[in-house]
Amino acid sequence: MTSAKNSDLHRALGELRRCLGALRAAHGDHAVIRRLVNGVERLEIDAADLPNLVPVPGYAPDEVVYVPDAPYDPDLWSNADDEGIGGRRPHIA
Repeated sequence: MTSAKNSDLHRALGELRRCLGALRAAHGDHAVIRRLVNGVERLEIDAADLPNLVPVPGYAPDEVVYVPDAPYDPDLWSNADDEGIGGRRPHIA
């Protein structure tokens, strides 16, 4: 990450923190505001680690990955569960 991008990121996180402070001053200390502040804090922790990143070998950031429009083979999903509605179970009468 370039120092300019790093500075832009830290500037944006600072702006988020200022906006959340204004929201807290206007609306009080609500759970939703505390969650957003926590999210910004986690982003700041992760942003501090960015200068230590080592590039992934073979990663091409401009590489285009094409996903076919053809339907998937239904056998691919034969033992999969539907997320949110539970697994496929035989109907018990």
